Amino acid sequence: QVQLVESGGGLVQAGGSLRLSCAASGRTYRYSMAWFRQAPGKDREFIVGISIDGTKTYYADSVKGRFTVSRDNTKMTMYLQMNSLKPEDTAVYYCAADPKWSAVLRSDRKYYDYWGQGTQVTVSS
Repeated sequence: QVQLVESGGGLVQAGGSLRLSCAASGRTYRYSMAWFRQAPGKDREFIVGISIDGTKTYYADSVKGRFTVSRDNTKMTMYLQMNSLKPEDTAVYYCAADPKWSAVLRSDRKYYDYWGQGTQVTVSS
């Protein structure tokens, strides 16, 4: 059984930084993982994916150059370093795991079988 728990969200001013963590249990070291976010009234949006060994990443254009994903399989934790935050980054952030092998990282949420409960990030202007 896979369980994902996000932490690190909060309130920050525009231009500031936050670091999110996603603590996992189960066989997540075998899975590609990703961060998504969902703002009020909007669909859940893919932000970034990371391969099983952490060597491949795939960023959405909206966060490229500002956000950095990493994972430590020995600690079964994935991280999201968010810099230069903007008010439009305000959302609930979710981590997710894709248990099905793929040659490419996937951005469609339908491939992610496991989800955390989310952590709120609010960026004030």
